[in-house]
Amino acid sequence: MGSKKILLVEDDPNFGTVLKDYLALNDYNVTHAKDGIEGLIMFKNNDFDLCILDVMMPRKDGFSLAQDIRSTNKEVPIIFLTAKTMKEDVLKGYQVGADDYLNKPFDSEVLLFKIKAILQRKESDTTAENEQFEFIIGSFFFNSKLRHLSIGEGEPQKLSPKESKLLRMLALHKNDLMPRELALTKIWRDDNYFTSRSMDVYIAKLRKYLKLDENVEILNIHGEGFRLVDKN
Repeated sequence: MGSKKILLVEDDPNFGTVLKDYLALNDYNVTHAKDGIEGLIMFKNNDFDLCILDVMMPRKDGFSLAQDIRSTNKEVPIIFLTAKTMKEDVLKGYQVGADDYLNKPFDSEVLLFKIKAILQRKESDTTAENEQFEFIIGSFFFNSKLRHLSIGEGEPQKLSPKESKLLRMLALHKNDLMPRELALTKIWRDDNYFTSRSMDVYIAKLRKYLKLDENVEILNIHGEGFRLVDKN
């Protein structure tokens, strides 16, 4: 399978070199760009498995670079490095598509752990995505690729992307616990009060769709998550 390729965009030459060498020692193939402009050129000319972006950089900051990356690739994981701990910056990072965030100075082993966790999660997501996208839920037929939920001969209900991802995750855990944190980190990419309330809204929407079959329901497992129950 070969070494995973990482794009490191860091304008501090000393820190960038040390971090590149550390990741290389841990079997990652690292390309180091000195600023956002150089980082964007390298990203467009190569395939990377993950990007590590410093937020504060001359010419093009990390947020702008992430937006440019996301405009061409919505899937590649992005980790931000920042010396700032402002809540607004953290939120902005997640809004432009960050998978994780590290405040400087940080423990390099923590970064290594985060990289491994993100890459493993992405691989398992890809494998599962390639495998199963059609589900029987009671009297319903659900196609997560088309985002269609149908029952009988009726016109299928077209779900929103988040509704479809959430129902698919519930269906993969059918009659078993789907942990709340799992859905929040995989679908909303963050586990906090606001994303948690957002997920509750989507659960309510799915319950409304599934009301057509009284043998199907989504149970709230207090403090843990949800269970899609199929009594058929």
